[in-house]
Amino acid sequence: MSHSSSHASWVIEALALTFATDAEGTLSHRLYMALRNWIVQGDLPQGCALPSSRRLASTLGMGRNTVLAAVERLSAEGFVVSRPGAGLYVARLDLHDAWPRDVDVADSLPTSEPTATPYSNRGQQLLASCGAMDGQRRAFTPGMPAIDQFPRELWQRLLKRHQHRADDDVFGYATGGGHGPLREALCDYLRLSRSVRCHPHQILITQGAQQAFELVTRLLADPGDRAWVEDPGYAGAKACFASSGLELTPIPVDDEGLKTDVADSAKPPRLIYATPSHQYPSGATMSMARRLALLECARRHGAYIIEDDYDSEFRYTTPPLASLQGLAGGDPVIYVGTFSKVLYPGLRLGYLVLPEPLFDDFRRANARLHREGQYVAQAALADFIKEGHFSRHVARMRRCYRERQACLRQALAPAVASGLSLSSGQSGMHLVAHLDSVAQEQQLIHRADQAGITLSALSDHYLCASPKAGLVLGYAGSTPVQLEQAGSWLATAWLAQRGG
Repeated sequence: MSHSSSHASWVIEALALTFATDAEGTLSHRLYMALRNWIVQGDLPQGCALPSSRRLASTLGMGRNTVLAAVERLSAEGFVVSRPGAGLYVARLDLHDAWPRDVDVADSLPTSEPTATPYSNRGQQLLASCGAMDGQRRAFTPGMPAIDQFPRELWQRLLKRHQHRADDDVFGYATGGGHGPLREALCDYLRLSRSVRCHPHQILITQGAQQAFELVTRLLADPGDRAWVEDPGYAGAKACFASSGLELTPIPVDDEGLKTDVADSAKPPRLIYATPSHQYPSGATMSMARRLALLECARRHGAYIIEDDYDSEFRYTTPPLASLQGLAGGDPVIYVGTFSKVLYPGLRLGYLVLPEPLFDDFRRANARLHREGQYVAQAALADFIKEGHFSRHVARMRRCYRERQACLRQALAPAVASGLSLSSGQSGMHLVAHLDSVAQEQQLIHRADQAGITLSALSDHYLCASPKAGLVLGYAGSTPVQLEQAGSWLATAWLAQRGG
């Protein structure tokens, strides 16, 4: 359908609704006002075709002279033009030129009085955590994988394979917790690579980690309950907990991970959020002693641990420790995984590994709140894993990210030689550059934005009153050329700040 015919059909339907209700004024005046307002407000764009007067009269049940009177008035005022043999069109005129001289355009447009925010306190808190979110992929954007390295042709073949095979169940409302073969493939993968103890019927497929956090929060915590979160920690998880009405308790992180020994036992948690394999954003790996202490603490308080294993596939110098879930033997750990980092964010697939007694209730709640979907993509992903493509892709990305990290370190070498401190980079997709002050951090971020470079503030990841300053530098999603250019810029800018 052409744009012209679609606009004409839209106008007919909208006018029919308008004239279905009683209102003051003659039919001709009401028709004139409806079309004029839509043109002024931009709902009818300049140059688009309008229905003919004959069609308007026939569809709306009016006399043709009634329609012609409205059209002639619009034409006289410059809102529409008639093209012989072609029909009626919205005029291509400046709004103020087209408006009658005795009418004030500003007075005729809809206005509203300033009112208090319509958002709840939780809504305002959530919006405050969103930031700009402009969607730009610039150098140093954290959490962005190497999309340019994803095997797109292979992936398209797998998708097409299952699009052709799809049965009716794929197109309906599913409630099983996810595509069975994907849950089986994930179970095998997690048991071997992460020492997760599970069966396929414990794995619930979600639309990413954020949906998993939301589901856990809704089912296991009430507003006012306490959630212990890492400080610094992942903003996405904190936003989910806070917007659900939980009270967040920041727990400090050091080189061994979460320090549960400093937490106030008089204020026990309902949920404990942790990234033990690769703490975000500090990069620390939780020691075995801390892992055992965390499990004991959760059991003592009757709390659930949310283990976010967001990028455990990417380790470069040391073998990974077993998952906290595997160490615990299941309860009280809820394991969260995502394919956003290891494959690509737009896939929107993640998963929960739940203690067996919780699975069926989580499955039903997920089907009620979010529904299930993307079964073609789930089926393709199951094949991607079972046929060995996933493990080969992970191995390629591990080499790629090791090289990209080295490229970034080389670009920053002049600054490092003069005292800039970088995190170890033993795993993951980002480095942290530690700075002397938040003022220095903010100044660099402002200058980088003007240069088209994304610098993320380490201080933004803290809840405590005295955050540490630094920059979270994502390197996985940037090419070596981008890293060289952006890294050289940052080294020069940092040295200039230091007077070096």
